[in-house]
Parts: sequence; C-alpha cells; structure tokens
Amino acid sequence: MHCPLFREAISARLDGEPLGMSPRALDDHLVDCAACAAWADAAARATRRARLAAAPPVPDLTVAVLGALPRQLPGMAAAARTRLLGTALRLALLAVGVAQAAVAWPVLVSGAGAMSAPMHMAHETGAWNLAVAAAFLAVAAGPRLAAGALPFLGSFVALLAPVTLADLAAGRVQVDRAVAHLLLLAGTALVATVAWRGRQRREKRVAGRRRVTA
Repeated sequence: MHCPLFREAISARLDGEPLGMSPRALDDHLVDCAACAAWADAAARATRRARLAAAPPVPDLTVAVLGALPRQLPGMAAAARTRLLGTALRLALLAVGVAQAAVAWPVLVSGAGAMSAPMHMAHETGAWNLAVAAAFLAVAAGPRLAAGALPFLGSFVALLAPVTLADLAAGRVQVDRAVAHLLLLAGTALVATVAWRGRQRREKRVAGRRRVTA
C-alpha cells in the first residue's frame, strides 16, 4: 500500500512544495482511496485553522503616528499660495478686460466718448481699444498667451503714456479720457506679471529636468 507516499504528497501540496509525483497521479489516488481523501480533507482543515489563527494583540499607534506628522507637507503651502496668486491675477485681468470692453464698445458703435474725432476715426479707436480688451480676456483665459501679447501691449503703452501726459499738460485731452487709459496700464502690468510668472515656472522645470538627468 502506497498511501504514506500519497499523504506526503498531499502535505507537500498544502505547503506549496514539490509533490514528488505527478499531480494527476495524486488526484487519481484520491478518487480511488477514500481513506486518503478523508485524510486530505482533515489536513486541509487543520492547515486552514493554523493559518487563520488570531493575530496577537498590538498597541494602537494611530494617534501617535498622526500626531507626529507635520500639519502640511513641505511645499504644499507655497504651492497653494502660488495657485491663489495665479487665480487672483487672472480674475483681475478679467475685470480689466471687461471694463476696457465697456469703454470701447460705445465708441465703436456710435462714436460716443470719442470727443470731436471724425466718425471713422472714432470707429478705429473703438475697434483698437476693443482688441486690447480681447487681448486682456484671452490672457485671463489662457495665461500661456501672456508672453505673446506682451510686446503688442507693451509697445502700445510705451507710446501712449508720454503722448497722453503731453496732451493732458497742453489741455488737448480731457482728464476723464486720460484716466480711462489707466485700464490699459493696469491690464498691461497684469499681463507682464503673468508672463513673468510663466517664465519662472518654465525655468524651474528646465532646472529640475537638468538635475534629474545629471
């Protein structure tokens, strides 16, 4: 009778060890030998009980571990401030763009607010100022556009500011008309800030990639 050999193979199967025979031979024997089949069931139950034994009690360290953690991970506060500043800049630029459009639209449609300029010149002025408003709104929606919009807006401001101051001093422009140009100055300053922050982020990413590849 070869039952001891088969029972060793059953034990090896339960422990995940080599059987010492083919699995088919073991299965055929269990079909034919009721005693070994019963022995295999008993061995499986004993193995399962041994493996499912209750774990020994351990102290609960949850409170101690959580108390030892920092309230904020390093860099999280700085990242939150960066996101908040970016959102504030975009909202401010959105407000300036809407205000600029509100000033430009009447001039474009009816020439209102264009002083004594001919109607076509008033329309050109309104269209130009409305295009500036569109630039502000575009950068507010997509900050990556700031670097491309800055040369156009910056050159406009650089030319308009001294001319406006000279006309204001000579009495050739009304004060309220000159004050309206502050929207352009504010919007251009916001676009320049957004462009500068975008450049800083790009430089940090490039520096980080260089450190990784070094």
